[in-house]
Amino acid sequence: MSLIEDLQWRHAVKAYDPTKKVSPEHIDKIVEAARLAPTSSGLQPFQMIVVQDQEVRNKLAEGALNPDCMREASHVIIFAAWDRYTEERIDKVYDFTTDQRNLPRGRFASYTDKLKSIYLDQPAALNFAHAARQTYIALGLALAQAAELKIDSTPAEGFNNTVVDSVLELEKYGLKSVSLMYIGYADPERDWLAPMKKVRVPKEEFLIEI
Repeated sequence: MSLIEDLQWRHAVKAYDPTKKVSPEHIDKIVEAARLAPTSSGLQPFQMIVVQDQEVRNKLAEGALNPDCMREASHVIIFAAWDRYTEERIDKVYDFTTDQRNLPRGRFASYTDKLKSIYLDQPAALNFAHAARQTYIALGLALAQAAELKIDSTPAEGFNNTVVDSVLELEKYGLKSVSLMYIGYADPERDWLAPMKKVRVPKEEFLIEI
């Protein structure tokens, strides 16, 4: 199937079959699609947390708008952004980049100095807002990869960030949750959205050509 056909196939699943699990190989592909996402200045200012443990998901469900999905999906993926930019974080990314490309460290110093001059004086909340926006690119690619694999998924912002951050102890990683992605296999008897027509704004209204 083409990407367009895969996207036409997928929908935001409303109920999962808790007996069906996504294979580790497919989890790896979904994570890899997100890892390869483009990000501003190549900083990749976020991480993914993949949760399969049932006890942890039960705790996370306390803050979820759809707690059944949290409990019954095969896995829950959390996209968590850096709480702020730091000199150390920027240098770590660019030191790794130059090492991987067999270039001398500091090769991009003029550029990293510019990034630091922009980000380091900003309030932490503004830093986080910028980093959080990068996660949505990765989320989109993860959703597309899941669709290609015919794995059901649901992107979600309907959760209590404080609960998720606390349960996963994200503060110690310098991270804050942004969005979730439930993945697994739909329960056809309870997934009420599945039989409904996929609806999007018509192209002639969606597209502005100049």
